[in-house]
Amino acid sequence: MVDTAIKELVRMIREAQAHDGYLSIHFMVVELGQRFTNLRDFHELYNAGHLIEAALAHNYLYKNDDLLDPMLKYVELLCKRFGRKKGQIPGYPGHPEIELALLRLYHRTRNPKHLELATFFITERGNPAGIGGSHFYRYEAKKRGEAPHVILPYWGQPDALWYYQAHKPIVEQETIEGHSVRAMYLLTAAADLVRLDPTSDGRLKDAIYRLWANMVECKMYVTGGIGAIKQWQGFGLDYFLPQGTDEGGCYSDTCAAIGVMMLAERILQFDVDRRFSDVMELSLYNAVLTAMSHDGTRFSNANQLASSDQDPSKRAEWFPCACCPLNVLRLLGQIGGYVYTQTAEKPHRINVHLYISSTYEFRSGAQLATLCQRSQWPWDGKVDFTLQTQSPLVTVDVALRIPGWATEWKLDPAPPTYAVEKGYIILPADWLSTYRSFSLNVDISPRLVAPHPYTNQDTLAVVRGPVVYCVEDVDNPWVDDHFKSTLLHPSCSFVEKTVTDATTRDTYVALTTDGVSKLDVKHIHACPGVEVREPETQILDKGVITELNFVPYYFKANRGGRGHARVGLRRWY
Repeated sequence: MVDTAIKELVRMIREAQAHDGYLSIHFMVVELGQRFTNLRDFHELYNAGHLIEAALAHNYLYKNDDLLDPMLKYVELLCKRFGRKKGQIPGYPGHPEIELALLRLYHRTRNPKHLELATFFITERGNPAGIGGSHFYRYEAKKRGEAPHVILPYWGQPDALWYYQAHKPIVEQETIEGHSVRAMYLLTAAADLVRLDPTSDGRLKDAIYRLWANMVECKMYVTGGIGAIKQWQGFGLDYFLPQGTDEGGCYSDTCAAIGVMMLAERILQFDVDRRFSDVMELSLYNAVLTAMSHDGTRFSNANQLASSDQDPSKRAEWFPCACCPLNVLRLLGQIGGYVYTQTAEKPHRINVHLYISSTYEFRSGAQLATLCQRSQWPWDGKVDFTLQTQSPLVTVDVALRIPGWATEWKLDPAPPTYAVEKGYIILPADWLSTYRSFSLNVDISPRLVAPHPYTNQDTLAVVRGPVVYCVEDVDNPWVDDHFKSTLLHPSCSFVEKTVTDATTRDTYVALTTDGVSKLDVKHIHACPGVEVREPETQILDKGVITELNFVPYYFKANRGGRGHARVGLRRWY
């Protein structure tokens, strides 16, 4: 049935294509003659990028060019129409996507035109004098008669070039700004360009590192989610990270979290550093997995860390713009590609970034070999590895990520000597020739993390291994304020319990603590200020709660309830 539907879609696409290769139904049916007149706002090139990626996937699966051929014809048209040469359009898409698609296409075809067009779209973006001494988006808007002071609903101010990451060339940008998904797709493409083209602008790699650091250190939630501002579904000021709507924001878009993983995976192709793989794992288990219910029927675009009366913790059956559900399914289908890498710089080293039961096939010398890992990660920190080769000698090293949060870890058997490079322990080939089976055991005991002081949030979040936890009214039925007045003590301890949920049949580790209290907010009055009290004389609502129950953040909104949930709880002094 699926194959039949795909064949029908491919036939329709082939028949719909214009003679010159153009393929965008909106401008072939609805707005005739308006091709490439609003690159900033219409998703003409974005859609072309997804069609290119679909063609590559179709070619890989079905071993024919039925979809790839029309896409190559479309790309040939784009190569003629876009660029800096006379008669070409010196523009670029408002929503990046075609850039990374073109680079994937180049990896398949090795056609220099595909690399050249991708490079142009990435490096021309933000050129203040792109055409006639004017920024291309300003020139384009003026040409179509747009008023100079127009404010689109998702801008917040006129001339919001930052929304599109087009306020400056990427190599000059100091902070990550604008729509978070666009930013991730752009940086993913830039990282892929660095990987594929050694002659690319060296400043591009510096910009990727700089913008990554700004994102992770100043604009990322403890769940690995990004994007505090709902209006433009993107980044706010540094350290502006409210947990929910009634605190001032929090969007944490699903596609953006997937974009974080995509960017990390691309960087890991040329820089094996756990600062990237740690975040990749954090986003996967929290900001990404929370986006789909465990029966696969309900989804979320925004993934707030705290519920409110305006935005209770719940998922929807579908969306008018349903990008996130499909993106989650695509990611899960490709998850094996995030687990291992072998880089061009060190092709004789297998890097293990994620601990997921799987088997990796590679070549040891001229012969096929496998590296197998088995684990119950993230609930159990023990990972068992088995290396199988046809030759008695192993010709590859294996690099295992030691998470930055891990305070204790152990290898069994332990090599007499080993190197650690950027958070990866290197198991040499000669040692692996003797020890084909080995285990890594990482302590995943619960711990508390807090946001940066500049966020002005004196809160604590509970994390176990890579999994962030939250409280939910299903397990704490006394809550009536979305846990806003709940206090968590920094020295609290946790009891762990493996639970198989009766509703979903999912198994996870639940946590319980008695280091908890609650503010008696009914007796706290602001006039407009509140009298300063010593910590030991805080107004506490004694006897209301004696324990607090936590579940994994990704698991929230799966069991009914009233939609009260929260990650960060007020610190109890």
